[in-house]
Amino acid sequence: MRGRTLSCTKSFSKTTLLKKGEDFDKLPETRVIFITENDVMGKGLPLYPIERCFLETGERFEDGSHILYVNGAYRSNTPIGKLKHDFSCTDAADMYYGTLANRVRFFKESKEGIEIMCKAMEDMRNESLQEGIREGMKATERRMLATGKYALEEIVNISGLSLEEVKQLKADRSA
Repeated sequence: MRGRTLSCTKSFSKTTLLKKGEDFDKLPETRVIFITENDVMGKGLPLYPIERCFLETGERFEDGSHILYVNGAYRSNTPIGKLKHDFSCTDAADMYYGTLANRVRFFKESKEGIEIMCKAMEDMRNESLQEGIREGMKATERRMLATGKYALEEIVNISGLSLEEVKQLKADRSA
């Protein structure tokens, strides 16, 4: 499967959702939705629900895990086709669904909405900047580790990362 994923998902390990000794039927249902830019499955369908099954029998494994791929390129006169159209619109006037169009107008045309979006974009930019700085520090650490000239404590002092992070990078490098 190839294609750029447009959505973000939060992943939770099912093992962390139970207390010791609890029955597996107490697990909550989990849903992971991938909205992809193109038809990554190549079948021309709008949605691809995926469920786990036993390979030998083909029976579904009812563990409450559900995955859904949404074909972002799908267009038709159906409700899902219209919704996918609306998701790609930049102008609220071109949208089918009024509720979605009204929210787009709010965020693009009202002073309050524009301020909210500007703040969100600024926060995202700052988060990306910090992530980039951190990745740069890790790259420097890797180069320092590769030379073999620096003690771990020196690398910590120079890079600003924690001793645990430096040890992990060293372990990753050794693996």
